[in-house]
Amino acid sequence: MVGLGMCLRDDAGVFVLAKTEWFAPLCDTDVGEAVGLHIALDWISNQQFDNVDFTLDCKRVVDCVNSSIDDSSKFGCIISTCKQLLEDRFQNSHFEFNRRQANMVAHELAQAALSNPSLHTIDDVPTCIWHILTNEMK
Repeated sequence: MVGLGMCLRDDAGVFVLAKTEWFAPLCDTDVGEAVGLHIALDWISNQQFDNVDFTLDCKRVVDCVNSSIDDSSKFGCIISTCKQLLEDRFQNSHFEFNRRQANMVAHELAQAALSNPSLHTIDDVPTCIWHILTNEMK
């Protein structure tokens, strides 16, 4: 199983909403990260947010989303779909890479996703990331 964790924050870094989800079968890490991005883009679009700064801990995904090079692999097809969503719904958004150590909120949510039977949208700060968010706001 691949666990996904997404956290929306406002421009001051304050928690707004989170989502956890998982899918199977296991796949290449980069493909899983690309699928996670697609799920996040779709979810955020459905929440009607449109000016979003995305921070991902997969450098290859960020580099490919920011690149104009086409790739016909499974990974490249998913990235192309993500680029189309970005073009259609997120014109004023951008992507940046952040090492996993600096993106612990998403990592902890992804781990928590594996113990849930289905996807969860979370309105209040979940206990698994409360301490991380508290430390980041200091």
